[in-house]
Amino acid sequence: MAHAQIKNLMVEMKFYGMMSSLDKILSEATREGWGHMEFLDALLQAQYDFKENKKIENRIKASKLRMKPELEDFDFTAKRTIIKTQIKNLYNLKWINEGRAVLLIGPTGVGKTFIAQALGLHACRSKYSVTFMTVTNFLENIMLARSSNTYLKFRDKLVKPDLFILDDFGLRKFNSVESQDLCELLEERSMNKSTIITTQLPVDHWSEVISDPIIADAIIDRLIHSAITLNITGESYRKVKAKKLTDNFKELRSDS
Repeated sequence: MAHAQIKNLMVEMKFYGMMSSLDKILSEATREGWGHMEFLDALLQAQYDFKENKKIENRIKASKLRMKPELEDFDFTAKRTIIKTQIKNLYNLKWINEGRAVLLIGPTGVGKTFIAQALGLHACRSKYSVTFMTVTNFLENIMLARSSNTYLKFRDKLVKPDLFILDDFGLRKFNSVESQDLCELLEERSMNKSTIITTQLPVDHWSEVISDPIIADAIIDRLIHSAITLNITGESYRKVKAKKLTDNFKELRSDS
C-alpha cells in the first residue's frame, strides 16, 4: 500500500495521532534501525498521546476558565502572606481526591483568582473535570434556570464536576432562594467533590451577603471543617506590576 493511501486510511479510521506522526516515526525508525515492534509501539504511543491531549483540550474548554495561568508563574516578588510551599501543597491535588474545599481569602489583587484558575487548569490536565464561574455568572444562571424550569438540570451540572470554582464570592448579595440554592449545591458537593471559593470576605463575615443567618451558618458548616483555608494579605499584584512598568519607563528615560 502506498504511503499516501496509508495516511488516508488512518484518517478514515480517525487515527489522527498516527497520521500526523507517521513521517517523523518512519524517519526515526529508518535512522535508528527499529524493528517492527518498536515501530508499532511508537505509532500506538503517538495515537495515545494525541487522544489524551484532545481530552485535556476538551476538559479545559468545558471548564470555562477565563485565564490559562500556570502556578509556576505566580509572582512571589510581591510582599504577600503566601509562600511557595503552600502553592506546592495545593499543586499535588490530593485535596481533590479527598473531596476537600479550598478557600482563598484576601483583598483584591493578591492573586486569589490566579491561583484558583491555575489549579483548575492543572486539574484539567490531571484528568479531573472542572467548572469555573464567577459569583455573578452563578446567580445569573440560577435566575435563568428557574425562569426556564431547568434549575435541577443546572444544579446537576454543577454537582458533577470533580472541581467547582466559585470566584469573587461576596461581590453580590444572595437573596433567600439563592442562598438556599448555594447551600444545597455545597451540601451535595461536600460528599466527595471539591470546591474552590475565592473571596474578599473573611468567613465570619459571610452572613453579610447571605440573607438568612441560619443558611449562612449551614454554608459555613459545609465548608469550614475540612477546608484548606489560605488567608492572603499583602501587596496587590496590579500595584506591583504598575510599579515595575513605571520603574522601567524611568530607566528608559534616564538612559536616553
